[in-house]
Amino acid sequence: MFPFPVRVVRWEASALAALGLLGALLAGAPAAAPSPRTAHVPAVTAVPATPGSTTPLSGYAIRSTADVSDAAALVSAPGYRTAGWHPAGPRSTVLAALVADGTHPDPFHSTDQKRIPAADFAVPWWFRAEFTVADTSSRTYLDFSGVVSAADVFVNGKQVATATAVAGAYTHHELDVTGLVRAGANAVAFRIKPNDPRKNLTMGWLDWLQPPPDENMGIVRDVLVRRGGSVALRDAHVLTDLALPSLDSADLTVKAKVRNESAEPVTAEVSGTIGSGIAFRREVPLGAHETKTVAFTPADTPQLHLDRPRVWWPAGMGAQELYELDLAVTVPGGGAGGEAGSGDRAGGVSGAVSDRARHGFGIRSVQAPLDKDGARQYSVNGRPLLIRGAGWSPDQLLRWDATYAEDRLAYARDLGLNTLRLEGHLEQDEFFDLADRYGILTLPGWQCCTKWEGEVNGTEAGEGWSAGDHPVAKSSMAAEAARLRDHPSVISFLIGSDFAPNAEIERGYVEALKAADWPTPVIPAASAKSAPLTGASGMRMPGPYEWVPPNYWYDKREGGATGFNSETSAGPDIPTLDTLRRMMSPAELTSLWKDPAAPQYHRSPSRTYATLKLYDDALSARYGAPRSLEDYVAKAQLAQYENVRAQYEAYARNATDASKPSTGVIYWMFNSGWTSLHWQLVDRYLDQNGAYFGAKKANEPLHVQYSYDDRTVAVVNRRAAAVSGLTARVSLFNTDGTQKYDRTVTGLAVGGNGAKTTALTLPASVDGLSATHLARLVLTDSSGREVSRNVYWLSTRRDVLDYTESDWYHTPTTAYADLTGLRSMAQATVSATATTSVGAPGPAGAPSTSTTVVTVRNTGTGNTPALLTDLHLVDGKDVPVLPVRWSDNQISLWPGESATLTATYRTADLHGSAPAIRVSGWNTPTATVPAG
Repeated sequence: MFPFPVRVVRWEASALAALGLLGALLAGAPAAAPSPRTAHVPAVTAVPATPGSTTPLSGYAIRSTADVSDAAALVSAPGYRTAGWHPAGPRSTVLAALVADGTHPDPFHSTDQKRIPAADFAVPWWFRAEFTVADTSSRTYLDFSGVVSAADVFVNGKQVATATAVAGAYTHHELDVTGLVRAGANAVAFRIKPNDPRKNLTMGWLDWLQPPPDENMGIVRDVLVRRGGSVALRDAHVLTDLALPSLDSADLTVKAKVRNESAEPVTAEVSGTIGSGIAFRREVPLGAHETKTVAFTPADTPQLHLDRPRVWWPAGMGAQELYELDLAVTVPGGGAGGEAGSGDRAGGVSGAVSDRARHGFGIRSVQAPLDKDGARQYSVNGRPLLIRGAGWSPDQLLRWDATYAEDRLAYARDLGLNTLRLEGHLEQDEFFDLADRYGILTLPGWQCCTKWEGEVNGTEAGEGWSAGDHPVAKSSMAAEAARLRDHPSVISFLIGSDFAPNAEIERGYVEALKAADWPTPVIPAASAKSAPLTGASGMRMPGPYEWVPPNYWYDKREGGATGFNSETSAGPDIPTLDTLRRMMSPAELTSLWKDPAAPQYHRSPSRTYATLKLYDDALSARYGAPRSLEDYVAKAQLAQYENVRAQYEAYARNATDASKPSTGVIYWMFNSGWTSLHWQLVDRYLDQNGAYFGAKKANEPLHVQYSYDDRTVAVVNRRAAAVSGLTARVSLFNTDGTQKYDRTVTGLAVGGNGAKTTALTLPASVDGLSATHLARLVLTDSSGREVSRNVYWLSTRRDVLDYTESDWYHTPTTAYADLTGLRSMAQATVSATATTSVGAPGPAGAPSTSTTVVTVRNTGTGNTPALLTDLHLVDGKDVPVLPVRWSDNQISLWPGESATLTATYRTADLHGSAPAIRVSGWNTPTATVPAG
């Protein structure tokens, strides 16, 4: 799936319908905004009586309490007039709604966010919605989480909860409003309190990006209207016990709570199915208002012992098999609002469904013991794996777009990543459904340096806890554990980030996790910390977060490739020229390349990261001072490609070492929540640059790579099966293309599951080799087919690091590699031909995809290679078609060499124009060829 390439990012469909701005946004131009004071009638949500139904409110009318003098009883009464209120989607922060209706400018462009007055969000805001019910015989509940930061809640003029009770972004609330609901129109109103992540157990942005002026106050998850009969069914989940190492059987335990809502005793029947082949049921006597936990186990339900189960695997290790649990509770005699006779489906007695739960789960086993060096070593289904991950960010305004999320997950899989870390900002349910489907492992956990760690984080911004914070934290943990536990993609919960919780806080978390039957390892921190109950983290957080040279990653010290580094990268990541021109003003673009000491608003609010000086100084020292914006961006792509590639390659090389092996690395970060100049493998618009393709190259399934520290050339095999009969050829060239070294090694074999073999070691010196030179590595299989190709630009002068001056965010470089010789490379002549085929629409109405096949050839007659040749799929206006999945890109070709690459994308993203391919490169003139 792929998103629309809009500059003003997405909002909920209900708000779009009211605004009529889609055409202008798709064109990338500012839209004419309607007056925010026009009358607005929010959509009224029709709620069925079906037991077990959960209907999300379809949207809200919102307004500042500073502008509303009416009492809460009036505001929350059905029919209250909302003239002059703002429309908001069903999951919306205040600012997201105000940007959507044109009240405030696009905060993602230039410094427009500074024009939004923070004072507007210093008072509570009303979120108001109406819903209708035709039948009041069913019970009705409001079911929700995601309130940022707290709210008083009113239904039909009556207060049903206070902001003291509804506090914390992650706490889950179920409010029984049966006695207040009437046939016809009903109203619910939330009076949302302002958010301060230093003071509230909610969400914040730290140094990731410039925080939004409203600090994300709002309701960012669905508010569900739940209907049910006299017996409620809650907390349904499945525990799985997979036989290891055989994987030939699995035992399932199905658990749920049943609650008698009536004042009379009743015998209910709990029945369920898993897929089409497993059915079970049990009668459960309940006293008046009694709650019981029901558990079906293989001991009493033999069909829950599975032979040859369909096992769920991470991407690249096997299939992503999923099961479906359907659980219902029925009561005899046709209880209120029930589905008569539904109990027969699982072989039960006649009755009416009183409540129902459905969700998916996977069968897999996760273990993460500490290795002999104290590092956390994950294994899935008994097979150890190197965690190759990156940090996930949601949208800055917490807007949810399922297509956009799926596009990014597809990119993560395309990059060969197997894991995404979510530090706070624990995404919507659909995100984890997508991660299950794509086989992307997830590491959710609490956020550092805010209220979450305020009791233990020393001088950081978060405030200490009061007595009232402990139950909020424990309730948050219980709610997230219940929400995430059945997702096979979720492999841990990190109850700390930069700091581990103290004993009291940890105990609350652990008790909540245990009560929820949490099935995977609990990690006390993402840093090298310990906690009394959960022990040592097995992770470390030494940085860097700022620029370091590629050879840094190979040393087994600081952030180098040993153990499990939970967040690390060389910091800045300059997007493509297309993206830069969309996100910054002309004056800002001039400052970007001319003034390294200039504060960069699109980097970070942190003083540490306020400028790009460290990065720019290194770029100039290694590649030469930039001569234009285009030159600056071109050099940045070379630098980012080599650095990101080295980070992943170093961790892959060291994963099988006998001493201090690497076990995991999380690139900080995978994406940014807005238009950014740092910490991203892919930019806001899903364009791909040197960082993206450096990661994609490094994470190839079968890969040949060079080591900056000891000059070895190794082959790494991430596939399950061993490979033999390989041939590696390594050649060194001066920048004019003159070959100075060439060696071929045949008969190479390498085991599977991340094993490596060393092919050769390059000599310390080679006669006639220029200070800046190129290394070409080519791996072929037993039939002579090329299976991996990797090109490096290197220097006879090494980057020198001063580890004695290392700090938490970087290690200084005292001497730089000399890559300035790349400037003298002659222009290469590259030709390209392309053809496009359009596929039929996919299943269930999925959009059609097109595939463009491009053959690119270095047609030069001399020796000069075409270095880092980039292909961009563009439309008739030379605008990139995004997202797009390339089989390979940013390739380097010597004269006479060619490569055939494929690009896959949504046909609709061409907007009716013919596709074209824009070819450019380090020493390749830009040209565009048709691809129709």
